[in-house]
Amino acid sequence: MVNVRSLFGGRRAGRAAGGVADHPRSDVDRPAPTASTTPAAGRVSAANPGRSRRLAAVLGAGGTLVAISQMCIVPLLPDLPRLTGASAADVSWLVTVTLLVGAVVTPLFGRAGDIFGKRRMLLVALGMLTAGSALCASTSSIWLLVLGRGLQGACLAIVPLSISILRDELPPERVGSAVAMMSATVGTGAALGVPFAALIVQVADWHVLFWVTGVLALTDLVLAWLIVRDSPVRAPARFDLPGAVGLAAGLLCLLLALSKGADWGFVSPRFLGLLLAAAVILAGWARWQLRATDPLVDLRVARRPAVLAPNIAALFVGFSFYANSLSTAQLVQVPRQTGYGLGLSVFASGLCLLPGGVAMVALSPAAARITATRGPRATLLLGTSALAGGYVLRMAFSDTLTMIVVGAAVVAAGTALAYSAMPMLTMRAVPRTQTAAANGLNVLLRTVGQAMCSAVVAAVLGHLTVSTSTGASPTMAAFRIVFATAAVVAVLAVVASLLVPTRAAATDTGRADASTRADGSALVDLVDGSGAVDVAGLPAPRGAGRSADGDATVVVRRRPPARPVGGALRTAVGGGPATAGNVHPGGVPLGDAGHLRTG
Repeated sequence: MVNVRSLFGGRRAGRAAGGVADHPRSDVDRPAPTASTTPAAGRVSAANPGRSRRLAAVLGAGGTLVAISQMCIVPLLPDLPRLTGASAADVSWLVTVTLLVGAVVTPLFGRAGDIFGKRRMLLVALGMLTAGSALCASTSSIWLLVLGRGLQGACLAIVPLSISILRDELPPERVGSAVAMMSATVGTGAALGVPFAALIVQVADWHVLFWVTGVLALTDLVLAWLIVRDSPVRAPARFDLPGAVGLAAGLLCLLLALSKGADWGFVSPRFLGLLLAAAVILAGWARWQLRATDPLVDLRVARRPAVLAPNIAALFVGFSFYANSLSTAQLVQVPRQTGYGLGLSVFASGLCLLPGGVAMVALSPAAARITATRGPRATLLLGTSALAGGYVLRMAFSDTLTMIVVGAAVVAAGTALAYSAMPMLTMRAVPRTQTAAANGLNVLLRTVGQAMCSAVVAAVLGHLTVSTSTGASPTMAAFRIVFATAAVVAVLAVVASLLVPTRAAATDTGRADASTRADGSALVDLVDGSGAVDVAGLPAPRGAGRSADGDATVVVRRRPPARPVGGALRTAVGGGPATAGNVHPGGVPLGDAGHLRTG
């Protein structure tokens, strides 16, 4: 039995009883260390700011490597059929397999990180990136290259794992800025990937590109092993292997159809068959997740408005952001004889994306400040609005290099704001023991959005063409259709942002998730139906208490309301089911003596 006793302190979580402020600091707050607790959070605190900065730098470097590894293949694609002796269709798998593996691995590694340790899974992802780079660097066989690129695809899990580690490790006042910077590194890597690869290919053998990527990945792997510590926050659950297999199969069918739809035809039997298979498999998977004791993805949590709305926004933002990268590089490479093309090289076209990458990094401190003062919902709304505005600008003004670069930078800036807000919205709405899995789901939906965008852009730019001396090139009308489509999708992202609850709605009964700590105690997040920490429909106290026999610690993260309240609470401490108990925010037991009984 665990007896909840309150040790108060810290910031006010709600502006008034019955509501929780839309403020990231209250959502990721940790209890102050006391004689009865040893918090996992904030271990690299103000007492050691140097290690805090090193941790953020190592994880940020990993995020940059993720995007670079995805984009670095682009300059090689036109020449790889000649270099490998493979067909253009076979070479296209070098892009497709990375997307497929990344989408499948991200939610699996996220949940495994919650259960087995985020540091461990981060090192595995970096190790797979290193191994994949080494394999690609040492072969010219197309199918060994595909295998290597598949291993590289696992690095997509680095981003949600790193964000979850930052939440566990950094003090509350540093989490917002660190997450914003982490999100910005992805855009920076995407902007750097193409010119970085094009420059290397111009001055050296193409294998050198993968050797450089491998050395960078190995360096980050060693630094992560030295600097990143094991978080004591663990989910006391079993890994849902049937759920993992079902999700992997469903995603493979869905993303393979989206990636190859333009080549096969969108009414071809293969395309329609894969979509049907994906629908059937994912429907069965969802049914399993709702019945499983320890689901891979907690769909009951995922369907709450506080979680669902940011995930829908992630799908739309992923689509809009990817359209920017795909269209800009192709537009500036169109021959001048068309009257609208600029005839730039691959390297120069990559440089056109650099201002957007710089804007993403420069905006990360501003994004953190907006989130701190106005809340992550406001940051997401501002970012998605900038996305939509950027594409309106691109539709109207894309006839000069300056306006193309400016329009692309505005879209990138909006993406930076949106990407910095979504992890904060996700983390405030889920238990600590589901942070990595929830962030993984958010990143997965971004990836699905990118796959959808790739299919749409390929279909539009491949269908509306004009003949030139170098072959068929997309018309200006095709690019405007892409911009208009991305603008509409960005507006849908704005709508999804408006659906994010401004305050967490209270419910009568809360839910708690427990994690096992290094000292054998239990760390419990009390989460109501909307994602807010809650007791009996009102904000619970912030503090910690140890049971009479010293077997567990229960930590709650809210100050009490002005008047004492009590009510029913269902929880699970140490992973077992619990009976209903009654607790009082002031520490005075009600009903069942304030005990939360484990099963």
